[in-house]
Amino acid sequence: MNNKEILNNLSKEELIKLIEIYSKNWLAHDGVWFQSIERKSGMEEAMFHDREAWRRFTEIEAKRIKEFLKLPEHAGLKGLAKALELRFYGNLNDYELVFKEDRLIFRNVDCRVQTARKRKNMPYHPCKTVGIVEYSGFAKAIDERISCRCLSCFPDITDEAACCSWEFLLNTDKA
Repeated sequence: MNNKEILNNLSKEELIKLIEIYSKNWLAHDGVWFQSIERKSGMEEAMFHDREAWRRFTEIEAKRIKEFLKLPEHAGLKGLAKALELRFYGNLNDYELVFKEDRLIFRNVDCRVQTARKRKNMPYHPCKTVGIVEYSGFAKAIDERISCRCLSCFPDITDEAACCSWEFLLNTDKA
């Protein structure tokens, strides 16, 4: 028997639970390697590697989700919203997607990374620079006309009701 045969025999509920387990495992791995570099070489070095990893991973993730959803080349903000909902950690963090006029706002209301660091009495992860790479890269892979701007993210929190907030705009001049 191989893994595909095992998965084919699972119920929908079991598959959803397994996706949650896989997501938690992925996030734990992301945190473990980061904290290893942080302990050995400090936050600045860990942040460099985190940005570089996200620069590559976010594009891979976005392209696979885009293909899965069969989104067109210019998927726009609606396509981006669909893709953001299927990100690996989308079922781990509580988030909101809000369309306001010609923009999309994505807010992580609760973040497992920051919650875990707080629980371990660690300083918050200064994720803004990584988030800029991550969310900008993800959006561009869905539709190269989309730009991203950070509204609020540690250490620059301007929205106390969310762990981070991101604004996406569609530049139709690039069509």
